Amino acid sequence: MFEFNHVSKHFDTKAVLTDLSFTVQPGQIFGFCGANGAGKTTAMRIALGVLGADRGTVRWRGVPVDDESRRLIGYMPEERGLYAKMRPRDQLVYFARLSGVPAAVAKRRADEWIERLGVTMAPTDTLEKLSLGNQQRIQLIAALIHDPQVLILDEPFSGLDPVAVDAMAQALTEFASRGVPVVFSSHQLELVERLCDRVGILTQGRLVADGTVEELGAGAGQRWLRISVAGAPPGWEERLPGARVIGREGATVTVSLAEQASEQQVVAAAQSMGELEHFARHRPTLAEVFRKAVTP
Repeated sequence: MFEFNHVSKHFDTKAVLTDLSFTVQPGQIFGFCGANGAGKTTAMRIALGVLGADRGTVRWRGVPVDDESRRLIGYMPEERGLYAKMRPRDQLVYFARLSGVPAAVAKRRADEWIERLGVTMAPTDTLEKLSLGNQQRIQLIAALIHDPQVLILDEPFSGLDPVAVDAMAQALTEFASRGVPVVFSSHQLELVERLCDRVGILTQGRLVADGTVEELGAGAGQRWLRISVAGAPPGWEERLPGARVIGREGATVTVSLAEQASEQQVVAAAQSMGELEHFARHRPTLAEVFRKAVTP
């Protein structure tokens, strides 16, 4: 089990993380979501020992993470940290050797991952000659090649085409299937929704939501409705009793019902304003949950 336990961090007088706590079980993929500046990267750097926490601890298997256990973590930073003038395969082998992987095994793993993730390059190419997508693939391989027991990835899917996204997603899923806790941040909420067992939403350094996508959807709006009315006057949706408009998509609006609001009354009100084309209960998507969680 990998866990953040009441972690707080300040830079000067600014609180970047406040009492951050969450747990990632073995084999679980945890999606870490938040706007830029929410504190996601700071949290990951604390886990890696790049930054120290003001309060709280990061634990692995119940014990605070130290220099020895950090060797078991595969980390992919948002700011890419590979050597531009070095050939990709050489540095993958180098990073694996730093983590204690025997040379022959490191070379074999580098070749296998390069082929599996479809990295396109000539044998003599240095990293800087690769496309940004291929550089991203190499960065991920660097995090995986020593066969880590925990994975922490900061925006691993940024800038990738759909084929590369699928290959990376499969790799993360396979690590999770072997019992590895996986934590990754991403602004691509549809990917988080598809891949993650649990999701945490961070805003201004505080974890404001934590649970499965289904749990977060139920908590954010168990009584959300999608309604479409043809021929209705402008602003009709604002006159639905006990309903608050939270989204629009063409002629369809999504509303959240107040606790005492009646679905039947909403239907009747909608029908009185025009031709009711569509009416259905709606489970919020992660994007909708995210917007509701981070909007004051």
